[in-house]
This record gives sequence, C-alpha cells and structure tokens, in this order.
Amino acid sequence: MSLHPQADPSGEDPAREDAAKLDRVIPEATVARLAVYLRVLGDLATTGGETVSSEDLSAAAGVNSAKLRKDLSYIGSNGTRGVGYEVSRLVHQIEHTLGLTQRHAVALVGVGNLGHALAGYSGFAGRGFPLRALFDVDPDLVGIHIAGILVEHIDRIAEVCVQRGVTIGVIATPGSAAQAVCNQLVGAGVRSILNFAPAVLQVPEEVEVRKVDLAVEMQILSFHVARRHGEPALNGAILNSSNGTGSNGTASNGAANGSVANGSAHSSQVVGASVNGTANGSVNGSVNGSGLSDPVVSADGGNGRAVLPQ
Repeated sequence: MSLHPQADPSGEDPAREDAAKLDRVIPEATVARLAVYLRVLGDLATTGGETVSSEDLSAAAGVNSAKLRKDLSYIGSNGTRGVGYEVSRLVHQIEHTLGLTQRHAVALVGVGNLGHALAGYSGFAGRGFPLRALFDVDPDLVGIHIAGILVEHIDRIAEVCVQRGVTIGVIATPGSAAQAVCNQLVGAGVRSILNFAPAVLQVPEEVEVRKVDLAVEMQILSFHVARRHGEPALNGAILNSSNGTGSNGTASNGAANGSVANGSAHSSQVVGASVNGTANGSVNGSVNGSGLSDPVVSADGGNGRAVLPQ
C-alpha cells in the first residue's frame, strides 16, 4: 500500500510549492512511520509544545533524524532551519496525508477475549476511529452491551454496517470463520479490514487488508534473540552452516525446530529445501541444481496475501 499526499484545503500546504512532491508515491514504511510521528506530535501538543526539532522528534519516534527528514519531505514538510517544525502545522499535514481529516466508523466482528479487549480500548475513538458496531455468534454474547454498544448477530453485518456507515472492519474471530466474515464485510461495502484472525483472506483488489498475527511477531522476535546471542536452533539444528560443503542436514540461523533461515544456504552438496525460519516450517526457498537458491516465494505479512517475485 502506498499513499499520495493530498492538498491542504486551506491553500497553505507547503507541498504546493513543489508540484513534483505531490506526485511522489509514499513508501509503505514511511506511511507507518508517519503514524508514529503523529502520535509523538499529539503528545507534544498536549504539553503546549509549539515547535520541535528534527532531532527531538526523531529521538521520540525511535528513528534517525535523516530518515525523519526524508519521510516528511514526501508530504512537503521541510521545517525551518534553526527552528524545526511547527507542531500544529505538521499534525495537520500528516493527518491529511493519512486521510484522518474525516472519522472512520469501525465494526468489530468476534468479541471473545481479544475482541472484548479491543472493544474496550478507548484509543481508537480518540484517534478518529470510533467503534460503531459489534458482532458475534455466541448466544451468550449476542444481545449484551460492551463499551455501550449492543452486540449483534453476524447475520446482521450487512444491514448494520450500511446503516452506520462502517468503513473499517476488524476481524477477531477464529481462523475458520474469518473468510466468511470477511465476505460479509466486503458485501456490506467495507473496503478496509484489519485482520487479527490466523488466516490469509482472499479479497477483491480494491479491498485493503492489514494482518496482525501476534504469534508470528513472537517468532520473529525469537529469531532475532537467538541470532543476537549466537544460540543454535532447537532439536540439534546446525547454526550458520551456509556456504559449507558436504552438508546433508538442515542449516539454521537461530530458527526453531531445525529450519533453514532465510533460504540463504549455498552449499555445493546441500540436500533439502530451505524454509523461512518460522516454527511451523513454512517453505520459502527451493533446491536449485546442486545447491540452494534464494527464496522464490515470500509472504506479505502486512496484508496477509501470498506474494510472488516480481
């Protein structure tokens, strides 16, 4: 996903000074960081801060100042030398770029443990994402109120979403039910979906899906911890055995269950295909002649779709 900066209706958007910048596509990584900058700027605004330097803003956001300046250049904000950025102006520019000048009604499907916690989180409404509808199939949940909102049966998704102008759907159901729920949301005109279910959703091209898989994030952290400490993988896998010869087992770069990390082994006699360093052993590489090639298939963790190489 990439965003194009939008013009400031006030006529004072500095991006207008450079028309070329308006045509630049904003990388998705920058979009994610813009959201972080907005949160930091919001905290500064509440404490009365009127300006902020790139060094202070980047430190608070956890990035280096050069990357921050590059990110903000995409929205035409270059700051003032010796002064920095005007907080209120920068907030407006980022909000406009992220499409936050209008509020988005949210529907949450699945109010089990995770869904119940999400429904009770006040931060969504405070950032322009008010929760407007809750759905479930459990008769013990349908008909009760959570955070002041009546839990409806999922059979009413289409009707309720249309009535309440829902623009974003959040799926917190078991994986087996996620696709059917997704279909109902799409049928109701919802074009943005945040998926917490352990499932890859199939959606039309015009529908944007963001996948949040907490287990996968934990596995990624485990990989980096093991790599940092130079610990071998579990179950007797070989650590860092790429570029060796005569290997007839599986190599690992700190992944669990003896899987090959990142498909990076290049042995003249390696036997076996590589995997992507995850505990469940999802295949992400292939055998190429007598050695291992680079990965040929990747997974887009952001939107939960399978991605083929370009």
